[in-house]
Amino acid sequence: MKNLDKELNKFSVRERKEVENLLEKILKQSFKGIDCKKLKGFKDLFRVRKGRIRIIFRLENNQEPTILTIERRRENIYKF
Repeated sequence: MKNLDKELNKFSVRERKEVENLLEKILKQSFKGIDCKKLKGFKDLFRVRKGRIRIIFRLENNQEPTILTIERRRENIYKF
């Protein structure tokens, strides 16, 4: 993700800490204890949900996950 700091500035301090915690788990590929699901219609896209926050990322063949977006839940967050 290009501008992670810019994305994180959208959130409150509490939400930012939660997002940073989730990002750390995603990058370590430790998905135990988080709400992570594969997105329908895509073979390599996943989402992590924490309250109203959604983190969409790509996980390809044993590579490091690529964070695509960090957003609050809304109608068009899953449209690519």
